[in-house]
Amino acid sequence: MFKKVIIKNDERGLLFNKGSYVRHLQPGVYRHRPFSDDSVILQNVAKRFAVPNMEINLFLQDAKLIEELTIADVQDYEYVLHFEDGKFASLLTAGTYAFWNVMKKHTFIHVDIRNPELSAEIDCSLLPKLQSCIQTYEVASHETGLLFFNNVLQRELRPGKYFFWKGPTGVQVKTFDLRQQQLDMTGQEIMTEDKVTLRLNFVCQYKVVDPLKAFQIKSFEDQVYILLQLILREYVGTLKLDDLLRMKQEIATFVLSRLNEQSEHYGVQFNSAGLKDIILPGDIKDIMNTVLLAEKKAQANLITRREETASTRSLLNTAKLMDENGTLYRLKELEFLEKICEKIGTISLTGGGNLLEQLNSLLSVRTVEKP
Repeated sequence: MFKKVIIKNDERGLLFNKGSYVRHLQPGVYRHRPFSDDSVILQNVAKRFAVPNMEINLFLQDAKLIEELTIADVQDYEYVLHFEDGKFASLLTAGTYAFWNVMKKHTFIHVDIRNPELSAEIDCSLLPKLQSCIQTYEVASHETGLLFFNNVLQRELRPGKYFFWKGPTGVQVKTFDLRQQQLDMTGQEIMTEDKVTLRLNFVCQYKVVDPLKAFQIKSFEDQVYILLQLILREYVGTLKLDDLLRMKQEIATFVLSRLNEQSEHYGVQFNSAGLKDIILPGDIKDIMNTVLLAEKKAQANLITRREETASTRSLLNTAKLMDENGTLYRLKELEFLEKICEKIGTISLTGGGNLLEQLNSLLSVRTVEKP
């Protein structure tokens, strides 16, 4: 009795004899002798051509079989995007692949990953399906980026999202913030010319304008900090304490001018600078407070003496006027009498005479004859 093998329209058969490939079989019915060494492996033409535990090259010698296969040979330095009827199917890495072209049309895009940049023929809609072999970098709207391949600068990147193939070429993106930044120097100890050690709090604002120059400076922010420190020492070290306190408003102008002399070398633009605080040592602060207190007391005494002098001069002028004018003298007496009466609750009169006569007697008016 013969062994019957049925191959359907969506299948192909691979005939083996004693384990060795003989030829491929088209759809149909095949019969083999019961004790023959023939065997058939069925292949679904909707799937990739593959025979378990056998190299694909064993079958590529069959010209008839090759007519129904599409071969993709992927090198070690390649990725291959596989499409079935124009739709993305899979990503192929190094190796040899065969696909049945009976029911579907297979096309491929070969990518040389020695060049990490994605070519324009790669549709961006495919990127989510390629996450395992793609590395992503983002440059924010306030940043600029520098692109490096194997530590070699390629170009500057504008804000956006960038995709690169993972492969033998190392990709790096160094970003720089283009917004205005602030550098704070707090508690910086500096000695004045008269050997007084101060602590300064200083601040400056800057922004990166040449990312390449800034990148070429190792520990960029540390070096800018040291530059600011040296300029402050240069300024403060040439002044005595009193001069420094008197000219402290000029520190910012001097420092900003000196910083901008170096701005091109650092690839930055210094926009502003300012002194926040001058912190004196405890003993110097006590001395300064004592001096300030003495100055204020002296000013207060001077003001008091000035007011006393003015008051005395005013009294003298008033006395001269009253001495020269009897009516004015009399009015002044009545003014004082009014003030006295404001302090008195009741007035008791004894003796004769009317009220005016008694008050006149109290005042004891005497007429002074002029010489």
